[in-house]
Amino acid sequence: MRILITGGAGFIGSNLVEQLLRDERVSFVRVLDNLSTGSLANTNGFIDHPNFEFQQGDIRDFATCLAACDTMDLVSHQAALGSVPRSIADPLTSNDVNITGTLNIFTAARDKQIRRIVYAASSSTYGDHPGLPKIEDVIGKPLSPYAITKFVNELYAQVYASLYDLELIGLRYFNIFGPRQNPNGPYAAVIPLFVEAILENRQPVINGDGQHSRDFTYIDNAVQANILSLFTSDKKAVNQVYNIACGHQTSLKELFHHLAAEAGSGLQPVYGPERRGDVKNSMADISKAADLLGYDPKLSVLEGLKETFNWYKKERSKELLRN
Repeated sequence: MRILITGGAGFIGSNLVEQLLRDERVSFVRVLDNLSTGSLANTNGFIDHPNFEFQQGDIRDFATCLAACDTMDLVSHQAALGSVPRSIADPLTSNDVNITGTLNIFTAARDKQIRRIVYAASSSTYGDHPGLPKIEDVIGKPLSPYAITKFVNELYAQVYASLYDLELIGLRYFNIFGPRQNPNGPYAAVIPLFVEAILENRQPVINGDGQHSRDFTYIDNAVQANILSLFTSDKKAVNQVYNIACGHQTSLKELFHHLAAEAGSGLQPVYGPERRGDVKNSMADISKAADLLGYDPKLSVLEGLKETFNWYKKERSKELLRN
């Protein structure tokens, strides 16, 4: 199979590329990325691989999407402009990238006769629905522009599957974390921010009282879900949306203390105001992905945090040696 991965220089995308290049079912991987949030450094481990190609371009340009889809058999659509706060600050760009860009990819795949697209959905789609655990068919009202864009992606997927006989699989990610997640910038995710603070021996800021909880999910589990979705032969498994998580809650306060314990640090966090648009608690029911895809998360939150902390620690050591 020849596979296009949009956003393949980003956090999730680059980890997926690395695994697919080891898969005997895969003969070629092309990445399309505009490097706005991704980085060429994320491709260092495979940039010279004979079966890999990098194409710099923007999913907001339809001609670029058509060219990227040319000669491909499957599409993994990971490109997006993430972050709830970013979407609140700049809803127009989030809409343009996440809705127009996704529609471009879906349409380009259709035009190039690519039958299956696996796309990154989001747990933000559950919005204000209070029920736990989150079940795919029960959602509330979106709480941010970002959440709206990811829900619209799912609506387009349903329509394209119906109208054009395509196979679309949406993966609702629940707070994916791990190596290569960017700790820099105003919209960095919480785990790399915590790790960087610990490594620099400074107190991190927790938004709210620390009781906000998430179903934190290590990157290897998300990669597993993507590969299962790309290659499933079960017709019941396609044209579905799945929760991709571990099925457990961890509060932000607990999360920080797990990382501090791993580092042997006595740091304590400071608490700031809650962020607008944030969901208070989140935890997934992953039984649907288990039943239809065979999804089975291999690494727990604690195991993933250990792997993640050690990776950032090694990267920090390399940086110090270079300087």
